[in-house]
Amino acid sequence: QKAGQLFSGLLAMNVVFLGSAFLSSMIFNHVAITLADVWILLSILKVLCLCWITYYLLGTSRQPHAVLYRDSHAGPVWIRGSVLLFGSFSILLNVFQIGYSTILIQCKSRVEIVFPSIEILFICTQAFFLWHHSKDCIQVQHNFTRCGLMLTIATNLLLWLLAVTNDTIHMEIESQLREVERRFAGKAPVPHPYLGNETTSCICPNTTICKVFQKGYILLYPFNTEYCLVCCSVLYVMWKNVGRRISHHVPHIKPQFKLHGVVLGPLLGTMTIIIGICVFMMYQIQATGSAPNRQVFVMYYSYYIVLLPLMSVVAVIGTIIHALEKKELDTLKNPTRSLDVILLMGAALGQIGMSYFSIVAIVATDPRDLLNSLILSYSVLLIFQNITQNVFVIDGLHRQPFVAAAEARHAGHAGQHAAASELPGEEETTTSGKEEHTQMSRDIEREMKEEQNHEAYDQRQVSMLELGQEIRKASLSYIHSYSHLSWKRKALREISFFLVLCNIILWVMPTFGAHPVFENGLEKSFYGYSTWFAIVNFGLPLSVFYRMHSIGGLLEVYITA
Repeated sequence: QKAGQLFSGLLAMNVVFLGSAFLSSMIFNHVAITLADVWILLSILKVLCLCWITYYLLGTSRQPHAVLYRDSHAGPVWIRGSVLLFGSFSILLNVFQIGYSTILIQCKSRVEIVFPSIEILFICTQAFFLWHHSKDCIQVQHNFTRCGLMLTIATNLLLWLLAVTNDTIHMEIESQLREVERRFAGKAPVPHPYLGNETTSCICPNTTICKVFQKGYILLYPFNTEYCLVCCSVLYVMWKNVGRRISHHVPHIKPQFKLHGVVLGPLLGTMTIIIGICVFMMYQIQATGSAPNRQVFVMYYSYYIVLLPLMSVVAVIGTIIHALEKKELDTLKNPTRSLDVILLMGAALGQIGMSYFSIVAIVATDPRDLLNSLILSYSVLLIFQNITQNVFVIDGLHRQPFVAAAEARHAGHAGQHAAASELPGEEETTTSGKEEHTQMSRDIEREMKEEQNHEAYDQRQVSMLELGQEIRKASLSYIHSYSHLSWKRKALREISFFLVLCNIILWVMPTFGAHPVFENGLEKSFYGYSTWFAIVNFGLPLSVFYRMHSIGGLLEVYITA
């Protein structure tokens, strides 16, 4: 097993290094290695991955004793649902790219149409594979399966790196705006340093369909990077589960999601979402109509400056409650939980990295300006909020789930079965009573039967009343035990639910178009367009992924409380 993991890991490492060399050559020497060369390499990798996935679906998984075990922790519904959601948006993104390249076919390469087509096929096949087989603990063809999974992980990583570094369409739009400004100023157009003279011939026509393709591509761009990261996480868990044997005699108690007894968290979280949607809509109206004015940025950052300290304080309180609890730590081997911790820590680096870049840019320019001071406060608070929330979620994921409620339900069901089991015994008693009077006359026998039927009917009524009372007692005891939760567990549920709703709105705002870190112009003018674009494209998908992954982790903490 160790040798197979080592070999497949080395395969993925070499593929990633080869692709990174191509991408670096494209960035630093765009004449020798072009974007089309990178696309050809990635297309070859995607075709190889498609061949392996098809072989797994039709061959490996259908062999006898191939999938004897399934990991109940792997591939939860929210992860597989996010694969389908982001995969759908990525398909739409590639459709927009095909349409945009078709309109500008006179100055675009044929590869720019073929590459998105292969990408659509790859996304559909991979999403189907992950939806149906993410829980598999494959027991046959271990090494070949590990190599196939690692090749697919490496391909998704390279696609993510390409999405982070490829700013072709964004540069085209930027250069078009510059050219329009220079024409209004009466100056001659200057070719873009990266696009050369293609800009003058690759101007998007003044048609609605071209603008739709252009705007749609920019709006859906973060979803593609998000899809690659989610797929990598699911594929890594599958790689860890290859050859794994799960003991069936260990009962897996899976608590259910319920909202009983939670009031303050949903109330405050709903208010946060409503206010956030209003701020988001006002910002989007200003951003799409024209260049956002100063007041919109002040409003946007003020919302964050109010919300982030509240989330940090709540997370610190939750961590203190975890420390006060006497709940045991869960020390069993769990690849999914280990990956959750790694992803939470790794994805937080995106937001933390962008925040530090912003802090340096603001301190080096003018930190006393109102907008700059708001951005500085926002960056510092964001770092602190990420750290406190990570500590709270990771501590909660390692706690044993509370099973007293499940035991109460089990006792109630046992009482129902015990009460119901009394009925056959009564019927046997009446039957034996009948056998004792078989020597009597027919008239006396009829009278005895009638009397016994009445007695049996009365006894059944009494036993049914007793059964109803037992069920009522069990239900009341369960409701009583649930309503009298300890204040620690109540507080943990309120805190977890509030943080879930806060992370939802913090996921929605950057995902659907609000990117003030790129549009405020401060960091872009300090670091330069290309450098800040690469930083934002690296950090923004990680920050969106962090919010989405935090929602899943916080729901786990809520359920286990």
